[in-house]
Amino acid sequence: MPPPDKPDYRVYRSRKPLIRKRGGDERDELARLRGTAQTPAERDGKRGRALIPQPPAAPRRRRVSSGRVIRWALLAVAGWVAISALVFLVSAQIQQGKVSEANHLLGAAGYPAWSPNNILVLGSDVRRPDNAEPGARTTGNGRSDSILLVRIGGGANSRLGIARDTVVDIPGAGRQKINTAYSIGGAALAVQTIEQYTGIDINHVMIVSFEDFPALIDAMGGITYRGGCVVSRINGGFRNGGYTLRLPAGRSHIDGDQALALARTRKNECAKNEDDLTRARRQQKIVGAMKRRLLSPTAFGRLPLISWNVPKALRSDMSGPTLLGLFSALSVAGTPESELLGTVSGQVPEAVKQAKVRRFLAG
Repeated sequence: MPPPDKPDYRVYRSRKPLIRKRGGDERDELARLRGTAQTPAERDGKRGRALIPQPPAAPRRRRVSSGRVIRWALLAVAGWVAISALVFLVSAQIQQGKVSEANHLLGAAGYPAWSPNNILVLGSDVRRPDNAEPGARTTGNGRSDSILLVRIGGGANSRLGIARDTVVDIPGAGRQKINTAYSIGGAALAVQTIEQYTGIDINHVMIVSFEDFPALIDAMGGITYRGGCVVSRINGGFRNGGYTLRLPAGRSHIDGDQALALARTRKNECAKNEDDLTRARRQQKIVGAMKRRLLSPTAFGRLPLISWNVPKALRSDMSGPTLLGLFSALSVAGTPESELLGTVSGQVPEAVKQAKVRRFLAG
């Protein structure tokens, strides 16, 4: 069979025009091929309508999603916390060198955020000259007005207060009240005396400054204290140029001056049978109220101011990062029931002391 004839193919080639029209011939050709080409009259009609002034289109508002709001809020919170941490580190570094005489006596311990640390907290009775009771010291170390051992970190969380009138053997000074050790030899002798008396290895020491204590409470916006009625006259009360404190039974929101007066109250006109042990328990309640305030939403807005004042009121041998680890451990731990070591007579039976020390170390 003869081969079939070859099909008749037509080849079309396109060429660019010498003069390109405005609007683009390519678009017109494409429209023609798609069957959507417009006649010149139709195009002229549309152009005429385009010449009629049209109202401006309303700007499209960008929709704000909840996810975007949450991300910006988290960034703001993280920035605020970072600023507060930086302020805290600077303030702590400034104060660190003021408590260094006991460093050679302090036992080594891990980072407080995850390792148990035993911290000795001392409150000095040194007063400002304009706020001193008759006979109170205004220079030097003074006596330790309050003594508190705190065990925190690595799951540990316990407190042991020691009554300031407890009679102990002070190295090099004989048998005296335990609060005298700080007056004689500062933080170093206080650490040595308390370690010898309790058998507890102390890792860090903190000195509560009564001079800066009211500023810290005010930086928090005050604290809420829960307790019995208190009426006391510090340094003779208002009539004699001192301070008069009046708190009803129950809850009271108090400022820095009221908190300081409450911590210093020895004679309570509402309960004249109170003793030094009652005063120590009251001081521990103030510490608990400060912790609750720090963890409240109200304190978040004041965080940089609080961060600056904490190291000033609580001077320590610890560096800024170590103090941050300590306070982070305190923030996640609960508020334990505080033990109090002491009696009205100042003599504590050995069996009672050992039992309370064991509970403290087990906490």
